[in-house]
Amino acid sequence: MPRFFLRSRVWFVIFLLALSNLGCSVSQYIHREVKKSSVLSQHHVGISVYDPARKKTLAAYQDDHYFTPASNTKLFSFYAGLSVLGDSVPGLEYQLRDSTLFFRGTGDPSLFHPDLPPSAVVDFLKNRKEKLVFSGKNFETTAFGPGWAWSDYSDYYQAERSPLPVYGNIARFTSPSGLYVRVQPEFLQDSVSLDTTISGIDRAQFSNQFRRSVNALPAGLEQDVPFRTSDALTAQLLTKALKKDVLVKNEVMLPPFQKVYSIPSDSLYRRMMQVSDNMMAEQLMLVYASANGLPLDTKKAIAHAQENLLADLPDLPLWRDGSGLSRYNLFTPRTMVALLDKIHEKIPQERLFMILPAGGQSGTLRNMFKGKDAFVFAKTGSLSNVFCLSGYLITQKGKLLYFSFMNNNYTKTTAEIRQEVARVLTGLHEKY
Repeated sequence: MPRFFLRSRVWFVIFLLALSNLGCSVSQYIHREVKKSSVLSQHHVGISVYDPARKKTLAAYQDDHYFTPASNTKLFSFYAGLSVLGDSVPGLEYQLRDSTLFFRGTGDPSLFHPDLPPSAVVDFLKNRKEKLVFSGKNFETTAFGPGWAWSDYSDYYQAERSPLPVYGNIARFTSPSGLYVRVQPEFLQDSVSLDTTISGIDRAQFSNQFRRSVNALPAGLEQDVPFRTSDALTAQLLTKALKKDVLVKNEVMLPPFQKVYSIPSDSLYRRMMQVSDNMMAEQLMLVYASANGLPLDTKKAIAHAQENLLADLPDLPLWRDGSGLSRYNLFTPRTMVALLDKIHEKIPQERLFMILPAGGQSGTLRNMFKGKDAFVFAKTGSLSNVFCLSGYLITQKGKLLYFSFMNNNYTKTTAEIRQEVARVLTGLHEKY
């Protein structure tokens, strides 16, 4: 055999051994760091690290165990959205009957939302000459998801689900000086009363009666409080905002429909992922249902996505809501990694990394991995005693890895867990 070919074969074998050793060393590193860590020693930990270039799992630490994912669930909703939405979100469906325009929601959360771009639906409804009639009859789920905490009804992160959200289904209280408090939508201003028994702002459990402390609130205050939704309130809010009557008629609307598109899809995705907006994720699953000809029902949307998009995942996800508020959700780290692979195949990497939080730079990862150029692009997931992080990591050598690092049932502070997760993943970045 000529010396040139012999030398080439030797180098090829060395190359293969180097790749093999990389997988082995990543696995050894992960197991060693978990076992020696006092922070990770007394709770449930699951880690999966995957190399997409080689289609190989590099590290698996309890990656076949089920964990409560918290807001890692939003990665499932994100993939569902990517699978049905184009560049824009369908904002409503309508039919013309004589001189009346009947319309219904698609679940789109953008209408008058204070943190999203202006919706094209607004101008569409404003400019119509026909009588406007809204139907919410296609909404077949509940305002709250399964396993949500009933006592969180007044907290910003638990806005109600609805067929056509208006203002994000929240009342936004702002107080530049701390004395005068402004409410958006203004329609709810008269529903606010002073109360000597509370501090801050809250809402009655079963009505849209808000209370604020008689004492001065912090200057610069901005607080979101969910309001109770109903078709009647939706029509009232639209009537006020559009300056034209919107009536309600709860009848079943049958196809065919015409559609109006509202905002760029990426605006919804970015808000959902960057600040971990629960309302966006819940409504996105209703948009998914609508796009597939289903009633606005989260349970039916999830069942459809699991059957048609996710049947090949390594472990059956126990997926119960769109946001991860439910503790009934259970996923394994290796299933999270398989989902990350599907997402990466669906969307260009540059666009994907603009949507996800970037370590040390944006969103819920702004204060993790600080002091370095971004090398982690991932989704956090936090509940009491739960912290999970799943996403993409770029090593110093430029290799792209997928990872899922899940922590459940810890008694230490979440800050300690976050710091330890960052330490282990930073080491992975620097060593490989």
